[in-house]
Amino acid sequence: MVAVSILAVAGAAWADEKPSYAPPPKWVQVAEIPAPPTDEQAPSTQLLLHDNQSQHDNTGSAYYNRHVVKVLKTEGLQAGSRSVTWDPVRDKVTIHALALVRGGQRIDLLKQGQDVLVLRREKNLERAMLDGRMTASIQIKDLQVGDIVDWSFTHERKDPLLGGRTNNFEQMGWAGVAGRYRVRMLWPDETPLTWRVTTGFPQPKLAKSGKINELLADATNVRTAKAPIGAPARFQRLGLLEATTYTGWDDISRRMAPLYAKASTLASDSSLRAEIAAIAAAGADPKVRAFKALQLVEDKTRYLFLGMGDGGYKPASADETWARRFGDCKGKTVLLLAILRELGVEAEPVLVSTTSGDGLDQRLPSAALFNHVLVRARIGGKSYWLDGTRSGDVGDIDGLRPPPFRWALPLRADGAALEEILQTPLGKPDNEAVVRIDASAGLDKPARITMSTLMRGEAALSLARALRVAPRADIERSLKQSASSSMSWVNIETIDFEVSANGEAMIRIGGTADLDWRLNDDLGVREHRVPGSGSGKAS
Repeated sequence: MVAVSILAVAGAAWADEKPSYAPPPKWVQVAEIPAPPTDEQAPSTQLLLHDNQSQHDNTGSAYYNRHVVKVLKTEGLQAGSRSVTWDPVRDKVTIHALALVRGGQRIDLLKQGQDVLVLRREKNLERAMLDGRMTASIQIKDLQVGDIVDWSFTHERKDPLLGGRTNNFEQMGWAGVAGRYRVRMLWPDETPLTWRVTTGFPQPKLAKSGKINELLADATNVRTAKAPIGAPARFQRLGLLEATTYTGWDDISRRMAPLYAKASTLASDSSLRAEIAAIAAAGADPKVRAFKALQLVEDKTRYLFLGMGDGGYKPASADETWARRFGDCKGKTVLLLAILRELGVEAEPVLVSTTSGDGLDQRLPSAALFNHVLVRARIGGKSYWLDGTRSGDVGDIDGLRPPPFRWALPLRADGAALEEILQTPLGKPDNEAVVRIDASAGLDKPARITMSTLMRGEAALSLARALRVAPRADIERSLKQSASSSMSWVNIETIDFEVSANGEAMIRIGGTADLDWRLNDDLGVREHRVPGSGSGKAS
């Protein structure tokens, strides 16, 4: 009932759970299908036309997409479907064409949607994520080698929650040579659109007709630039055009800050106040209070992403999240903010990207670049990054590591710039291992082996989580299998493990090994080379 009510209220004026069927809008320039390019190493499907046109203003955007490919080999028949996905609350989709060109004849496959299957797939349901997105899918019938497939649609988006701000990303990426690649953007003078291209993208031309600006990149016989293998993400963004109507990172910060300020305000009779009072009564140290607040959010509310309607950006209130005992990163963040505010701990919400943080400071500002939000607490002049979507944190707040997301955007009423998440050097190593070999019974006898591994950080936390959800015998079996695969030279007899109150994990392994002792004539001693230790020796 929660998801249904969100859709009904937020999407009454714009909700569109089925695609429409119509010709392209008048502002679109429809291209002719070009002849196949010359490519001696063409893949199974050859891209003839990749045409992306968009129109942006202060209310939203419309994106026209057309993709024309030719099937060259039998393997290309496997790509015999087309689909488009959209948010039914903020988006509208109009499908223009799905057709085959065979022997100079055009065969209409769309037929006003007779064979279009529309469904809500919830692709990430197993990851506790609900986004309410719809998918229209069409299976291409009678597809044959030599056919040309022509597919086009327009995707419109309006997001009043962000004041109509919008963005556009176009990144080149296909195999072989494309016959024609075109990107065209339109926007009026009163819309503050900024654009940028990276290496490998055709240089666009800027023109103007009256009060309408046009940016056009149009190229033929195009190959995509190849990114360096293994390079950081910031070097992978080749052949990219990005555009935005946000005026800066502070624009995003100002627009989102009120959402979190409102959602993190507790009702006077909130049932959460009893939990806050218990934390306050346990001590006045702000570090202890902040860590207990984090543990409360982690352990007493489960994770569930609700992205329907405004749920993609707008957090549920702290009281609502606490009442239903589940929430996504936004709900858990406002819950933690509310608790910390009542406890007198300075804190603010910050947006991060879990996948594209590297080089984020080099990109144009857009809310779409962020996919996570957490809390930055300030205690004694030091930043502590608190993520309520984690679970099982133990020890103390100083044991928490800064997240590896590189950049964060604080949400403040007066706006904020991106801030780098500094990675402090480890005070202690993540792993400490000691191997003891007792060959005192004789070099011709099996030696006793004892191995102790002390783990800290995420590895230790993973073991602690496993102990909460799985039988100890299952964990022991898994650890023994893992150890046996990497230490086949040891006959493992015993394995023991524990997690201490400070979050450190200890694994102890006992067994025997038949050691191959060899005489070192230069030193006059017998020695054994421990497998997997490089040049390490025991003598």
